[in-house]
Amino acid sequence: MSKWVLDASALLVLLNREPGSDKVEEALAKGASVTAVNLSEVVAKLNDAGMPEQAIRQALGALPMTVVDFDEDLAYRAGLLRQATRGAGLSLGDRACLALAQRTGVAALTADRGWTTLKVNVSVRAVR
Repeated sequence: MSKWVLDASALLVLLNREPGSDKVEEALAKGASVTAVNLSEVVAKLNDAGMPEQAIRQALGALPMTVVDFDEDLAYRAGLLRQATRGAGLSLGDRACLALAQRTGVAALTADRGWTTLKVNVSVRAVR
């Protein structure tokens, strides 16, 4: 079972070897999941940076994480989080991450420190 839900920003911190990558590595070692929406965000960012598909699949496929489908329940949860997160400017991907953390009862790990002040009944930890 996953102990953490990773936001796209946390995965990008790890893949880009930015400050805070050690915290993402620790989360992966303890068990982590990511929504398919957040995975898609990471794929898009890596592709935008010029990384070819095969390299993206290799890099992400090597990570010990569970990819969770964005199902009907998560769609409702993410949609219902919009009012509580509107002021912070969270995207659908951000809310998908929070929705999975909410559903599973584990903490969300992100590089966006602004999430730590949200009132959404989800534990949030920033990697830096």
